[in-house]
Amino acid sequence: MDVILLERVEKLGAIGDVVSVKNGFARNYLLPRKKALRANAANKKVFEANRAQIEADNANRKGEAEAFSKDIDGKSITLIRQASNVGALYGSVSTRDLVEALEADGTKISKNQIVLDRPIKNIGLHTVKVQLHPEVSVSIQVNVARSPEEADLQAQGVDVAASMFEREESGFTEDYDPNAEPGESALVRDEAPEQA
Repeated sequence: MDVILLERVEKLGAIGDVVSVKNGFARNYLLPRKKALRANAANKKVFEANRAQIEADNANRKGEAEAFSKDIDGKSITLIRQASNVGALYGSVSTRDLVEALEADGTKISKNQIVLDRPIKNIGLHTVKVQLHPEVSVSIQVNVARSPEEADLQAQGVDVAASMFEREESGFTEDYDPNAEPGESALVRDEAPEQA
């Protein structure tokens, strides 16, 4: 299906471009969200008549997004979650969690503005893209940790997940007795009374 784009769509085109897309993408995404019009003679005339207004509206929205982006660009949020000893979260961090954390920090954005390729499923520092406008995107830093102290260490640049594996847990070493029976420990054998 051929459509006329009413705004810039990533990997597709800019305002006014006539592009060919799959029918489902046009019907389910572009047309309902007012990002495009069907490319027929009547719609082409309507678009050309309103082109200046459409471009002016887009420029206004882009200016507002750029002004707002200065407040949010590079912002860091911390999320405390339960995780296993190897750093895997019990659950995951989704876009809803990020929106709630940003709102608690005083920044109002919607879920569809956060571009999360896949849910965050382990502790550490993660960079997340926020798309404020089709032409304006910023990134935020998400610090996922098990405790506030761990979050502070990660913010300082310490890789907590890697340091868990590097620590050598010493303390218990098993004595080796070459004469012990299978399944018998060295300590139990030494304490057993001698039989005459």
